[in-house]
Amino acid sequence: MSTRVHITGMGIISAIGDSVEETFLSLSECRTGIAKINHLQTLHKNEFVCGEVKHSNEELNKMAGTALFNRTTVLGLMAVQEALKNAEITNIKEARTGFISSTTVAGMCHSELVYKDFFEKKSNENFIDSHFSGISTNEIAAHLGIDAYVTTISTACSSAANAVMLGARLIKNNILDRVVVGGVDALSKFTLNGFNTLMILDTEWCKPFDENRKGLNLGEGAAFLVLESEDQVKKYDKKTLAFLSGYGNANDAYHQTASSPEGHGAFLAMQKALQVAGFDARKIDYINAHGTGTPNNDSSEGIAMQTIFENKVPKFSSTKAYTGHTLAAAAGIEAVISILSIQHNMIFPCLNRLEQMKDLQITPVTTLEKNVDLKHVMSNSFGFGGNCSTLIFSKN
Repeated sequence: MSTRVHITGMGIISAIGDSVEETFLSLSECRTGIAKINHLQTLHKNEFVCGEVKHSNEELNKMAGTALFNRTTVLGLMAVQEALKNAEITNIKEARTGFISSTTVAGMCHSELVYKDFFEKKSNENFIDSHFSGISTNEIAAHLGIDAYVTTISTACSSAANAVMLGARLIKNNILDRVVVGGVDALSKFTLNGFNTLMILDTEWCKPFDENRKGLNLGEGAAFLVLESEDQVKKYDKKTLAFLSGYGNANDAYHQTASSPEGHGAFLAMQKALQVAGFDARKIDYINAHGTGTPNNDSSEGIAMQTIFENKVPKFSSTKAYTGHTLAAAAGIEAVISILSIQHNMIFPCLNRLEQMKDLQITPVTTLEKNVDLKHVMSNSFGFGGNCSTLIFSKN
C-alpha cells in the first residue's frame, strides 16, 4: 500500500489565465478576472459581474485542437492537457491511469443554446447526449485514451475536492498508479438564474470575509492535478510539485443551500483531513478558505476555523475574488493556487475586503505576502447539501 500521494502535474484555465503560468502572474499582481459578462447570452448581462474565461467557444476549441466540443468539455480538456504536459506524461498506457472529473451543471451550457430550437423546429434531437453529467468526463477520457478507470463526481462546490480524495484512495490502495483529478464548470443561464433566485449574488466585486459582504460572483473554469504513487514517481524519476498529505469529507446536514451557523460540517472536514495527515492543527501554515463572500458561508467557515484551531487560526484568505466561484471547479482551481503558494512561498490576499466581521475574531490576509515559509497548506471547499471537504497540501 503506497503511503504517499505525489502531485506531479497541474493544469488550469479560469478568468485569470489560460495556464498555470498566467494564473500565477495574475495572482502575484493581485489582478482579478471578474468583469462584465461577455460571452454568456443572458438578460442579466449588464446586471452582474462574473469570472468568465476570456474566449468564445470557437476560440477555445481552436486552442485545444478540437472541434465541436461544448464549453464544459473543452475547458476541462485544456486544463487536463496542461496537467499531463506538466507531469511529462506522453504515454497514457505506460501505467494504470484513471480520470476523475467533477461538474455541477455539465453540458447545460450547450443545452441552453439548442433547447428552444428543439421545441420550435424539432432539430438538434441529439442535444440530450451532451447534457448528462458525465459527458465532459467521457469525452476528455476518450480523447486522451484513458480507460483504466473513469468516473464523474457531482457534490456541488466540493466536487473537485472529492475527486482528489477518491483519486488518492485509489492510489493508496494500489488500484491505480496515477490519476488525473479535478473539476470543470462553464457559466450557464441556469446557474446564474439559480443563484440569483437564492439572492446570494453580488452585483459588484465580491468581498470575502468583509462585514458588508453581499454575496458571491460566479465564475467558470477548470483545473486538474496529476496524482501518482510513490512507486510510479521512483520508477520514472518524476519531479514532485507537492504532496497530498490529508483529506476529509463530512456532511453538515443542516440545510440544502446553507451551512450551519456553528460550522459543524466545516469543522468535521478539517478535523478528518488533519487526522488523515497525522498532523496537529498547529502544523498548518496557511488556509485557502472557501470564502465565497456570502453572509452565511464566511461566518460559518470562520467560526469553524476558530473552533478547530482553538482561536490560534493560521494565516488565511479566499481567492474567489480573483476567479469568481467556479462551483465544481473551485476546489481544483484552489488546489492549484495552494500549490503555487507552497512553490513560491506567497500568500495571495483577500481582494476587496475592508471591514472586520463583527462575529469573528480573526482577520484574513489582505495584502500580498512574500517569502512566507509554507510547508503545509489547507484548502476548504463546502457545497450545497452540506457536503464539506478539506484537502491538505505539503511541501515535503
